[in-house]
Amino acid sequence: MSRIERVLISVTDKTGIIDFARQLNALGAELISTGGTARMIGESGVPVTEVAEVTGFPEMLDGRVKTLHPRIAGGILAIRERPAHMSALAEQEIQPIDMVVVNLYRFEEVAAKSGAPLEQLIENIDIGGPTLIRAAAKNYQDVAVVVSPEDYMPLLEELRENGCALSPETKWRLAKKAFHITAAYDSAIAARLDRVDSAESLPLELHLHAPKLMDLRYGENPHQSAALYGRRGVGIAGAEQLQGKELSYNNLVDLDAAWQLVSEFSGPAAVIMKHTNPCGAAEQDSLANAYSKAFECDPLSAFGGVLGFNRILDEDTAKQVAETFIEAIAAPGYSPEALRVFVGANRKSLRLLRVPPASDALVVKSISGGFLAQTPDEGNLDRNTASVKSRRAPTDEEWHAMEFAWKVAKHVKSNAIVYARPGQTVGIGAGQMSRVDSVKVGAMKAILPLHDTVVASDAFFPFPDGVEEAVKSGATAFIQPGGSVGDAKVIEAADRLGAAMVFTGMRHFRH
Repeated sequence: MSRIERVLISVTDKTGIIDFARQLNALGAELISTGGTARMIGESGVPVTEVAEVTGFPEMLDGRVKTLHPRIAGGILAIRERPAHMSALAEQEIQPIDMVVVNLYRFEEVAAKSGAPLEQLIENIDIGGPTLIRAAAKNYQDVAVVVSPEDYMPLLEELRENGCALSPETKWRLAKKAFHITAAYDSAIAARLDRVDSAESLPLELHLHAPKLMDLRYGENPHQSAALYGRRGVGIAGAEQLQGKELSYNNLVDLDAAWQLVSEFSGPAAVIMKHTNPCGAAEQDSLANAYSKAFECDPLSAFGGVLGFNRILDEDTAKQVAETFIEAIAAPGYSPEALRVFVGANRKSLRLLRVPPASDALVVKSISGGFLAQTPDEGNLDRNTASVKSRRAPTDEEWHAMEFAWKVAKHVKSNAIVYARPGQTVGIGAGQMSRVDSVKVGAMKAILPLHDTVVASDAFFPFPDGVEEAVKSGATAFIQPGGSVGDAKVIEAADRLGAAMVFTGMRHFRH
């Protein structure tokens, strides 16, 4: 293993860089650096040489040209085992560079800002950084490339153990990480610039970048391998696990479904999810009441379920949750009292996730040979644009129940039927091949009385039979998209049975 004798440092994210530089210097490494990074290191008392002194040229063009010079590139790219390369360095009085510590302009932060002008986007495209990273990674046998502050401490430990040298395996690992970084950076630029002058809501090319966050024990079934990929601090993938057993693939799928549904509501809401379908949902005046109402819908299915809350979980709600075996919870936070409840109730294995806000990223699914991408389903019901088709208009109570049920139906697998009262699901029929069967399943699953409930259907009723079955069970009002060739017969059935019927003109299929 060859010693790390000369290190180039040029970083945008300066987290931990002063201490890293100080430790490298203490190990005997010479430091060279650029602009603001060099000033920070020098002001901390660590000896450092400015790149301009090495190249013989000052930084130019507002800092755009700093390291693009043979004295830098040659020192990185020269292969130490090739006599011709080393002879060329000696002839030009170029010293080898053994480690490159670089991270890039924060293009993705600027790109994420709504309405960021093209000029600002272009200005935040790094040129020298990716060049240095690729050069060092290409010559990984001789040069260590460090692109992340999280690698500083492990590398220092290895350097101390090996007399300021790194193993070939470590250099190869760092090189692979570096190429992932530059590939993701280029993808982010291409994807964002695609949107500058395009009226399309979908990109011309789909660029996916998601670093591995953790390996999972297995996938949907034990014979399948699985891992979680995503961005830290975003949505379920970036949630912080506060306690509990290791998360499973199925836990994460259900947690995401629960979080998406509970995020629909502005008032305190609770959702109980099982196999990506809600078996109970409620929006009430308090979180404890919301959970109680959600649980009432289907207590049997709630056992072993996954919960979603849109408020910080409090002590009263935690006490109710602790009475039943629950796999995992997604919430924006947990009070100290709630956490103590779970510990005291011997629920230490319960997985608790503190979930940050999600982004409005595309919804992407894989199919054999490719991917499907779509914008998120953000369609909501507006009473002013909905159309009352029946002779009888809904009562105000029925309207409130339908508005609630419509939000829930969006998150039930098709064919979806939701029986509800204001702020509470009463019966849910999901995933049946015919809509009338979903109507029957929803009624069959109901434990609470179905009289005076409303029914939300994610797509149109093709025949009157679904309406007739629901009214037979106690439903009094219906909300559905409409659009069937059989609409007239369905409306006639509602009128004949004295039910109210509203068309939204918007479908909510969820496959």
